[in-house]
Amino acid sequence: MARPRILVVGAGFAGVECVRRLERRLTPEEAEISLVAPTSYQLYLPLLPQVASGVLTPQSIAVSLRRSSRHRTRIVPGGVIGVDPEAKVCVIRTITGEVTDRAYDHLVLAPGSITRTFDIPGLTEHARGMKTLAEAAYLRDHVIAQLDLADASQDEAERAARLCFVVVGGGYAGTETAACLQRLTHHAVKRYPRLDEREISWHLVDLAPRLMPELGESLGRAALDILRRRGIEVSLGVSVAKAGAEEVTLTDGRVLPCRTLIWTAGVAASPLIATLDKETERGRLVVTPQLTVPGASGVFALGDAAAVPDLAGGKEGAICPPTAQHAQRQGRTVADNLIATLRGQPLRPYVHKDLGLVVDLGGTDAVSKPLGIPLRGLPAQAVARGYHWSALRTNVAKTRVMTNWLLNAMAGDDFVRTGFQRARPPALRDFEYTDTYLTPAEVRAHTASLRASAG
Repeated sequence: MARPRILVVGAGFAGVECVRRLERRLTPEEAEISLVAPTSYQLYLPLLPQVASGVLTPQSIAVSLRRSSRHRTRIVPGGVIGVDPEAKVCVIRTITGEVTDRAYDHLVLAPGSITRTFDIPGLTEHARGMKTLAEAAYLRDHVIAQLDLADASQDEAERAARLCFVVVGGGYAGTETAACLQRLTHHAVKRYPRLDEREISWHLVDLAPRLMPELGESLGRAALDILRRRGIEVSLGVSVAKAGAEEVTLTDGRVLPCRTLIWTAGVAASPLIATLDKETERGRLVVTPQLTVPGASGVFALGDAAAVPDLAGGKEGAICPPTAQHAQRQGRTVADNLIATLRGQPLRPYVHKDLGLVVDLGGTDAVSKPLGIPLRGLPAQAVARGYHWSALRTNVAKTRVMTNWLLNAMAGDDFVRTGFQRARPPALRDFEYTDTYLTPAEVRAHTASLRASAG
């Protein structure tokens, strides 16, 4: 008999953890495993702000999928753009643009999330995100380029616009991005004799009334104090009303001359979820506690794209937050449940109590809450970096990251512009390819012949 075909979609924390566990616990004769991902690496997302600020090199947080000694999974270089659960087929667009079909017996959906945007004039054309390695590398080049151009400019208005930076989103990504990049410009400006540090302005804006409310009032206030002490203007209860190439209009009426708008105002589930035409909650695919998708035989979903019941939270109807911590552990649960399915054993529900939160603000500044214990300063920094370092999947990645941290601590920042910028500045959609997905009707039309033959 043919081996069951397991198809895993997504090489994030959830998908990779699931594949690694399947490779360890299934014999090659029990199943054929395939992984669909546009890149052959797992990106360690929490450290992206440190790549953008130059503390870490891009390669150090891009962990190869092919380093495992147990590696036997077939990696399909591309992205799934549609799923037909009835025909048990995924529609894949490869990295060369070809569209192919791949049948499965068991499907693991871990496509992750995209940057959440709103219907704000000019936002998708003029904002940059912090969700991919390419965005982080581009932002570093872009920020340094603004200093170069401001230093060379004779126009005071242009200098002011180039030296104004706006970050939208007071969550972890936005706060860490603003903190790390502000630290970069603070150190870099000393190498520009024609620029005054007082000319550089950083703004962090968020609609929420508090910064990072998950940390609690005390630590959130501590993070706010750190940012303001560094000169970052934090505006809460405020967002962007309109974005342009040379200015940003805020909802409180202020107009900021600005050439840099960084958008980190939350995430939304991958558009792939909509192609299944199944029930969703806040855009995420509804799943059972065992992480199966109701009404879709053989389909599991997890990570940022799934509304996983939070059984450990104690609140009825609560779903797990989209964090790496939950995604990794959900990956293990799905792998175990897949193995149980193949072997005719009962499935188990996903239960995990959050271990805490860490926020690295660069230098010796950090706030952390491991196991509910509030920390700040150097102890918080040690916990934050220790957690990230231990979470890296390979010894090679750990060595690269530790070496980068030590080198940065001893030699300081460098301000090299590597040339990743293009003549036409890329927009949010250019990095995340959100317009490539099919509608449910297009998926069914594409797989009609397969469903007919199956019937």
